[in-house]
Amino acid sequence: MDRYARWNALLEMLTDSGRVSVEEAAERLTVSQATIRRDFDQLAQQQMITRTRGGAVANGVSYDLPLRYKTAKHSAEKQRIGAAAAALVSPGTVVGLNGGTTSTEVARALAVRPDLNTSAEGAQLTVVTNALNIANELLVRSRMKVVVAGGVVRPKSFELVGPLGGALLREVTLDVALLGVDAIDPQLGAAAHHEGEAAMNSLMVARAKRVVVIADSSKLGGHAFARICPVDRVETLVTDSGAAPAVVQAFRDAGVHVVCA
Repeated sequence: MDRYARWNALLEMLTDSGRVSVEEAAERLTVSQATIRRDFDQLAQQQMITRTRGGAVANGVSYDLPLRYKTAKHSAEKQRIGAAAAALVSPGTVVGLNGGTTSTEVARALAVRPDLNTSAEGAQLTVVTNALNIANELLVRSRMKVVVAGGVVRPKSFELVGPLGGALLREVTLDVALLGVDAIDPQLGAAAHHEGEAAMNSLMVARAKRVVVIADSSKLGGHAFARICPVDRVETLVTDSGAAPAVVQAFRDAGVHVVCA
């Protein structure tokens, strides 16, 4: 296990329990206690955790870990979801795409589709995003037209939020919005932990003809602080095969088309 994989694992442990000892972490990751101490020290230097005598505690980031530390969680499921969501996109359309690890997999799947990268008149895909990492994924991998909404960068998610980006989104029309969310519930709808991200996502929903929510099964039936949109605004939910059948049926009963990748 390399350093970043260990850091991922350590942060996930702190997310679950709030406090982890050096001995416990070393045993669970099958590495030396000296290695764990160095990892804890380096994470503390980045203000990701707070060091304690003999261990570490969460430093207020366990609720919303930075994007670069989330990539390993449910990665296989997110790749399948990304491919399934990208398959819903037609050439020549305008797509809205927000930030997050699942949205990143959608961007990667879009970028490798040759039919979306043609330079033929009217066939080129246009992607409107408020996430810097999504724009980068598409720019270095494809020939798509990429439009980036302005705003203030959130370091944890690389998303741009605030009125500057909102002004741009109000002036465009999206054929489909592909939205990663922190939670989606059959009654409460889609939501995000951060109110600024939720506001930008809500604008994408308002400007979109179709709304597709992309969420791994751990997000289904969950709650988050700020609502993005009600469930009746969601046309399709793309999730993974680990979703509980009862939860999937609840979304279908609410009129949502569910794709289990």
